[in-house]
Amino acid sequence: MQPPPHEPAPPPRRGLRFERRMRLVRGADFERAYRRGTRARGSALVVLTSPGGGAVTRLGLSIGRKAWREAVDRNRARRLIREAFRLEYEALPPRADLVVMAADPRGPWDLCSLRRELPSLAWKAWRKQAGQAGQAGQTGEEPRP
Repeated sequence: MQPPPHEPAPPPRRGLRFERRMRLVRGADFERAYRRGTRARGSALVVLTSPGGGAVTRLGLSIGRKAWREAVDRNRARRLIREAFRLEYEALPPRADLVVMAADPRGPWDLCSLRRELPSLAWKAWRKQAGQAGQAGQTGEEPRP
């Protein structure tokens, strides 16, 4: 009997860059995250976390017009979330796919608040995911989407 194959370690991170491999870019990745992920809601963000398919934690943004009518406001929200992700990367669940949405545009939309909220919501959703997987393992069922 052979030992289980080990996944290669992710390549070392160079500084605090937000590289392309850290982004969810394909529609199929978003669909998988929506289908298999779990959500956690905070005062400003909703974070959907699902097991990632890659070697790094990846970020996808879903900022709709319902939250902000003006494009300049949506782009500012995206920039702030990307910056919070970049700065708090080491505090996020490993090898997870995160889809971040706006919970309330009136919420605290400053970088300090988002830096606090993003990792805590990501871990909260990640623990929910692990709990569902554990329950499915006990009953023999798949976790519900």
